[in-house]
Amino acid sequence: MLNRGIFVSLEIRKIPSFFMPDIIQLLPDSIANQIAAGEVVQRPASAVKELMENAIDANANSIRLIVKDAGKSLIQVIDNGSGMSETDARMSLERHATSKIRKAEDLFTIRTMGFRGEALASIAAVAQLEMKTRKADQELGTLLVVEGSDVKKQEPVACEKGTNICVKNLFYNIPARRNFLKSNPVELRHIIDEFHRLALANTEISFSFTQGDEVVYDLPAAKSTSFTGALGQRIVNLFGKTYQEQLAPCQEETDYVKVSGVVGKPEFARKTRGEQFLFVNKRFIRSNYLNHAVMTAFEGLLPENSFPFYVLFIEIDPKHIDVNVHPTKTEIKFDDERAVYAVVRAAVRQALGAHNLAPSIDFHEDINLITKLGNTSTESAKQVYFEERFQSSLNKSNQQNWEKLFETELGTKFSQPVSQQSIKIESDLSGSNPNPETEEKIIAQLHNRYILRQIKNGLMIVDQQSAHERVLFEKFAEDLKYRSAATQQSLFPKTITFPAADFALIMEMEQEIKGLGFRFEVFGKNTLLINGVPANLKHVTEKDLFEGLIDQFKHNQSELSLPLQENLTRALAKRASIKNGQKLEREEMQELLNSLFLCKTPNYSPEGKPTFYIFEVGKLESYFNRL
Repeated sequence: MLNRGIFVSLEIRKIPSFFMPDIIQLLPDSIANQIAAGEVVQRPASAVKELMENAIDANANSIRLIVKDAGKSLIQVIDNGSGMSETDARMSLERHATSKIRKAEDLFTIRTMGFRGEALASIAAVAQLEMKTRKADQELGTLLVVEGSDVKKQEPVACEKGTNICVKNLFYNIPARRNFLKSNPVELRHIIDEFHRLALANTEISFSFTQGDEVVYDLPAAKSTSFTGALGQRIVNLFGKTYQEQLAPCQEETDYVKVSGVVGKPEFARKTRGEQFLFVNKRFIRSNYLNHAVMTAFEGLLPENSFPFYVLFIEIDPKHIDVNVHPTKTEIKFDDERAVYAVVRAAVRQALGAHNLAPSIDFHEDINLITKLGNTSTESAKQVYFEERFQSSLNKSNQQNWEKLFETELGTKFSQPVSQQSIKIESDLSGSNPNPETEEKIIAQLHNRYILRQIKNGLMIVDQQSAHERVLFEKFAEDLKYRSAATQQSLFPKTITFPAADFALIMEMEQEIKGLGFRFEVFGKNTLLINGVPANLKHVTEKDLFEGLIDQFKHNQSELSLPLQENLTRALAKRASIKNGQKLEREEMQELLNSLFLCKTPNYSPEGKPTFYIFEVGKLESYFNRL
């Protein structure tokens, strides 16, 4: 250690340069392309997206997608677009070679899907690529064969106008990356998601999608001349006829931005995300901020933890946005994001109100309120409005619920309202017996939601849905573990047609689903025939139960990291359980409570929510100053 105030001089001798060779060097193109491919081509769906976007940019009106082995063995995109000359075809495989921009300023006027010039070079670096392309005014086209960025063949070829690109054995030269790919059904779902986005944004183009020998989609170009009509046709062709009845047109325009598209009715909302599509100048984007604008417009209309369907297109001058933010080009920056937020929210609110999907009355601004609601007073009109507006239990007053509890169910009349602050639910079970013996008695069902049970030391309040979820979860887990589930055969088997991605997911989990007691068989394209469901489940139909299982499984998958079997049992317990609002007979309530306290973990639902609370007599007496 050097003492303070003492300076030490060190002599640094120069080392001859020939002892220190230069260590910084340019990477070979093949390695640079593989590094770039790590960002651009993350999985087969990434290659599908890039190739189809190139076809759209080439002004094709017909695009065919063919994949094998979920894109791992083959991805082929065939278009009838403008095609390329021999020189352009060869240049398209070089990094940063593009026809979309010429100077930096062009980045702020971009209306094409691609512009970086990295996609083909990146794909060719990690796959075996074959390209055939021909311009309309040329007799012969060009054939290029590339393996790992190395051009193996380039020669004239007779081919159709447009471009035909085959990508074989993706990641063949990067085994580690190939090993990280998921199962075929999972990778196929990602490809289908990309296909959906591009097909929705380009209704004027006909698309087909073939997986192996099966045609998954064959979408004609929309015939309707109106925007919403064409979009509606494409949605029905992609997702099924059931979507036809749930769509409401949506449009709002300002000098800065225009929003158009469709939104789904609240009652059709699903428990899983994935059917929310937001486009800016026809480019699919992800934006939690703008999704919040949509959800705000739906506020008070959706069931808890539900997500509405929507397909919204934002048109804005490219100078107001920056698309060069992320390699996947799904993130965009706006120069005035708050203005876009406001227009999106207003557009959705207007659509919901115009189609009687949401109350559209403003009590502060609408002077004709009384006339609109009939012969009612202003206060009662407000009450009607707010009861419709705020349906979620989270927005209702605890004070009202507890007043009804003590006034109606327990027969107690209060001259003063029960203070929300003075009555609290106590969940401290120390010294309390959750399964009392001699003095138990079911008092009533409160709001068709809670079971009130008198116990030795107080009052037990049981959440019927959470309790039933716990009972079913442990039963299904046992059934799945030992493959012991009983099946109730359907008197009239039901057919259900699923989106292609959901059908692939079901096939992936076929044995596990059947282990829960379902019986089904493939009955045509993306269609199942349901022959049986788990036994002893009431209040649910075969169709609702099976579709609900898949929806809830996907929701859990997106929110939680669970093993497959636990996810399935939790999903089925959630969808098969008694729901809040469902009236129960006294025998049903008693059976539920008996089953609950036979569970290994009766205190909590599978999601960790309490199944019951106990009000001890001493605690209740303290509220009446009896202590």
